[in-house]
Amino acid sequence: MPWIMLVAAGILEVLWAYTMKLSHGFTRPLYAVITLVAVVVSFALLSLAMRSLPLGTAYTIWTGIGAIGSFIIGLCFLGEAASAARIFAAALIVAGLIIMKLAS
Repeated sequence: MPWIMLVAAGILEVLWAYTMKLSHGFTRPLYAVITLVAVVVSFALLSLAMRSLPLGTAYTIWTGIGAIGSFIIGLCFLGEAASAARIFAAALIVAGLIIMKLAS
């Protein structure tokens, strides 16, 4: 159950990052509200997962899901550049997440 909560928290981190971008500095109320709700729920799920998972593992996985998910959202929906260097960097993050999971 802690891993499910952690993955859900990471997905919500992607959601709040994306909706924060769409809120244009919190000037669009709907996106601002979605951002704030997603932040609160993401942190709550992270804190629940940390009851059972080590701090370093939980936080690394949470931020990694957020980083990779946000990178993918940026590529797919925001027209951000998909340069070889950015894709390689994302692959390194994924490799680190896999190693972190295997080590815990």
